[in-house]
Amino acid sequence: QVQLVESGGGLVQAGGSLRLSCAASGSIFSFNVMGWYRQAPGKQRELVAAITSIGTTSYADSVKGRFTISRDNAKMTVYLQMNSLKPEDTAVYYCKFTSGSYNSWGQGTQVTVSS
Repeated sequence: QVQLVESGGGLVQAGGSLRLSCAASGSIFSFNVMGWYRQAPGKQRELVAAITSIGTTSYADSVKGRFTISRDNAKMTVYLQMNSLKPEDTAVYYCKFTSGSYNSWGQGTQVTVSS
């Protein structure tokens, strides 16, 4: 099993920045994908960004150029640097670990962007 602990959410004004962290522990397989998803009230959970264990990244169109995902494999931690935040970025952000058919989710961290 893999456990995920997220941190870094909070309240920020539009145009501001936040950095989310997600630390993984447990049985980590060599190839895996770690990603950030978000869910706003009344909306479905959506992929924000993902990064593989070899550094390949992908982003939702809505965050390209503003968010950057990175990871430290030695620490098994993934980061999401969020710049130029907009009120529509307000959501609960969840970290997800995937390896093969195995998935694990974090508990979520709230990000609120005020206008």
